[in-house]
Order: sequence, then structure tokens, then C-alpha cells
Amino acid sequence: MKLLLIHTGGTIGMVPGAQGLTPRPGLVEAAIAARLPENTHLTSHVFDPLLDSANVGPADWNRMLDQIDAHAAMPVIVTHGTDTMSFTGAALSRALAGSGRRVVLCGSMVPLAQGGDAEGNLDLALRSVLLPGEGVHLAFSGRVHSAAGLIKHDSHASDSFRSQPQAPLHLPARRRFGAQRLAILSLSPGLPAEALRAALGTLDGAVLRVFGAGTAMSDPALIGALAEAVRAGKRIRAVSQCEAGGLAPGAYAAGAALWAAGVENGGAETPEAALIELWLN
Repeated sequence: MKLLLIHTGGTIGMVPGAQGLTPRPGLVEAAIAARLPENTHLTSHVFDPLLDSANVGPADWNRMLDQIDAHAAMPVIVTHGTDTMSFTGAALSRALAGSGRRVVLCGSMVPLAQGGDAEGNLDLALRSVLLPGEGVHLAFSGRVHSAAGLIKHDSHASDSFRSQPQAPLHLPARRRFGAQRLAILSLSPGLPAEALRAALGTLDGAVLRVFGAGTAMSDPALIGALAEAVRAGKRIRAVSQCEAGGLAPGAYAAGAALWAAGVENGGAETPEAALIELWLN
């Protein structure tokens, strides 16, 4: 059996230093190697420099995908910080849809050898990655989550992730991330239409977090800014600000103007999933 480890960085591979936690190369690789089942060969690809996940973005997702493609048929563990784990989960899930690959993400809230959750999460990742079946998953706090709809819902607890059900994944139009200028924007009461128009003016498209099942304030200038962006060829994909439940266009008259302006229905997608949808399709 062959196994690929892609170590990007994150708390799991850090040690205490004079100014706080700092990455230590070799720590994660050694911990994985010590846990390998008999007759399992480990290939490691380690980011240099190791990244705090706050700095992980589209170019890094492409690096991960390049390594996964370069090691055909190998199951893959990706060790990663927790802050943007949900974005990477959505990115890899959608980019690898239909590829037949099995990938398990893993991180921790406390570093290895500090009496926290790191060792247990690694053990779970190793058990999970060697099981049959394809898809991208997260091994964390005793549970294996689908990575397509990950949400980090707690910034401190060891059980910090949930996974919201997503529609079945489809083959993406592309499997790599380009240079599109995309962002997640949120409606809030009193949001000036000029602020939304200015933000959209600098973007190629956006995810718009709307209220509840799909409503927005009745502000003609704000709806006009959205319609103007759509007419300019910019995709605006709506998702709910609620963690679960998703959108139901037509349920409320207060949402009708969104759909008339050409805003897309993201359904039950998380904001992270909707952002990746804009990038890849």
C-alpha cells in the first residue's frame, strides 16, 4: 500500500517558541511514519515554507492538486490549519469530483506532543484514508466529515467542525483555480448600495450571503447594483446567512427582486462551496 502525505502547515505541526507557536518541519512526517500500518510506503510532499492556513489560497489548492495528480491512485492525507480548512475542503471536493481519488484532511486545535487532539486526529485520518471509496473528507474530533460542506463553527473547541449536506457533486468545468477576482459579501441592514456597487466593481463575481431562505432589503439602489453587475457579466451567487436550511426562491416576496436581477440560487451551498463553484464552473 502506498500513501501520499501533503503537509501544508497549521497548528498540528507547530511547537512553542519565544513569540508563540511556530512550525517545525519534520514533526508531522515523523508522527505519520510512526503510525503507518505494516507494508505501507509513505511519500511526503511538504510545503516550504509551511503555511498558517490564513495564507492558503487558490495557488496552494493548485499545488495540492498537482501533487495528487502526480501520485496517481494513492490515497492522500492533507495536514492543514483549521482556519481555512472549510475552503480547502470545498476546493478539493469539487476539483476532484469524479476522479475516484480518496483524500482525508486532518488538522488539530492543539499541536502534536502537547496533550491535545492532534494524535487522535492523525490516528483517525490514517484509519479513514485506507478505507475503500472516493471523496474528500475531514478526520477531526472522533468523526469523519464530508469535506464538501465543512463549516468551522467554533474557534476554540476541539470539536470545532460541522458538515452541511450538499447537492451531489458534478464534474467541474475545470480542475484548477485561475486568477478570477472573487469574494464573499454579506447583506446587512443599512448596507449602502454604493458600498456594494464599489465592491462588485473590483470583482469578477461574488457570493452574496442573503437573509434566511433568500430575502433582501427592498432597496431599489441595492438591487440595481446587483443587476448592473450581472449585466456586466459578473456572476452573483446567493447563499443563506443561516448555517443550515439553504435558500428557497419564491418562498418570500422580499426575495423576488434578487432573482429578477439575475442573482444565482446557491441552494444549500455553504459560502465556501459557492465560492468554489464560481471558480470552477
